Amino acid sequence: MHIFDTVYYGNSLTQWLISLLIIVGAVLLNKIIVLVNKKVVHKITSKTKSRLDDILFRMLEAPVMLGIMLLAIWIASSRLELGTSVDKFFSKSYQFLIVINVTWFVVRFVNALIEEYLVPIAEDNTHKYLDNTLIPIIRRGTLGAIWAIGVIMALKNVGVDVGAMIAGLGIGGLAFALAAQDTIKNIFGGVTIFTDRPFRIGDRIKVDGFDGIVEDIGIRSTRLRTLERRLVTIPNYKIVEASIENITEEPMRKVVMTLGLTYDTTPEKMSEAMAILKGMPKTIKEIDPKDFLVVFSDFSAYSLDIKFIYWVKKSGDVMETPSKVNMEILKAFNNAGLNFAFPTQTIVMEPEQTGL
Repeated sequence: MHIFDTVYYGNSLTQWLISLLIIVGAVLLNKIIVLVNKKVVHKITSKTKSRLDDILFRMLEAPVMLGIMLLAIWIASSRLELGTSVDKFFSKSYQFLIVINVTWFVVRFVNALIEEYLVPIAEDNTHKYLDNTLIPIIRRGTLGAIWAIGVIMALKNVGVDVGAMIAGLGIGGLAFALAAQDTIKNIFGGVTIFTDRPFRIGDRIKVDGFDGIVEDIGIRSTRLRTLERRLVTIPNYKIVEASIENITEEPMRKVVMTLGLTYDTTPEKMSEAMAILKGMPKTIKEIDPKDFLVVFSDFSAYSLDIKFIYWVKKSGDVMETPSKVNMEILKAFNNAGLNFAFPTQTIVMEPEQTGL
């Protein structure tokens, strides 16, 4: 008896080797597909004006390779005598995985289209109806719906009564809802954020005691990167119930300064100091020249006070601009001989107290 005629688990060694060769052939075919796609197809599609064909072939590669492997495994197993139960298992698995593989391709293709066409529109600040806040919900909602349809079709393909399964899940729906009240509140909070749009990804906001940049808006929670570079995750229902201060949306930043001059400052010098402050918008371009205020505000305990209120333009840096203003004031006041006050005390003694 030849060694290749030896029977192992109901099949000859020849049959096992042929099935193995089918799988190895599928692996080699996938290698060839990758090579052809890289060396030929990509060069052809890159010369076309449309990006759609590039996306199609790029997203199609992995699902096609998986489909070839699934087909090879199914052919290799179907030609072997593995028993009715094993054959049935392979057949059902193949039918299920083929639908899932097609769904995977559709998900990859749609996700690539969103990345290629919708994201650039969202990043365009002039667009009013689509921004980077809506992209995550569009992406997750669309891809989630495709996966749900694909899984339902795959289950029906293998004979599962999806209607009965959904009905069975519905029986326990009330108990599940009671147990997941916070999750449901967060989901509705996320929907409220997406519809009301009190802030967008990239905005700096203050909410629930935290001050930071919005990094992500999800269905369940919103993530902020605080000014200390820490990541904070806040449940959406808390954000909806809280007062939100959107710092990014402020048209200008208000700055209030109180400058104290010494009590020996003459009225003429006080007028000169106020004139210097009124000229700051001409020197510092980041200050709004139409909206500022300079007043002789108070006779305080140690100084003659001037109140200087100005607004930093949207285009100006809210940290750098006050620094530039302060430096210009220091230079101008020193050149004009204006002295800043500091806490002092003058003691006046009557003649009889001195013994004179």
